[in-house]
Amino acid sequence: MKNILVLCTGNSCRSQMAHGYLNHFCNQKATIFSAGIETHGVNPRAIAIMKADNIDIAHHSSNLVTEYDNISFDYIITVCDHANENCPFIPSKKAVRIHQNFFDPSKVVGSEKEIHQAFTKARNEIKNFCENFVAKNLS
Repeated sequence: MKNILVLCTGNSCRSQMAHGYLNHFCNQKATIFSAGIETHGVNPRAIAIMKADNIDIAHHSSNLVTEYDNISFDYIITVCDHANENCPFIPSKKAVRIHQNFFDPSKVVGSEKEIHQAFTKARNEIKNFCENFVAKNLS
């Protein structure tokens, strides 16, 4: 069983969506963890936009990367530039590190429609990335 860590700054939105999709697409071929270099709580809009695609992340928690110091990861995926540049060293000798920056929909200011569109766009990009990652690395 592979261990995959998804990292973001606050572990509230993009990493949570990726965590949900990786769980879905991996179909129990891997154990998925998500964490941040800070914790901001799981974003309610991320929960809602994932639910609209039948993925439930309401039970997820926002965790610090240091909570997983004792786990040996096969893959570490950073989903934002800030986490990629500021993440503390993770002592996982065999981990393949992958970086894919996704824009942060939680930073979008505008109407409810514009915010919803931003979350939909981010979700769809993350979904596509996760589906391709699993097909390429866990098939």
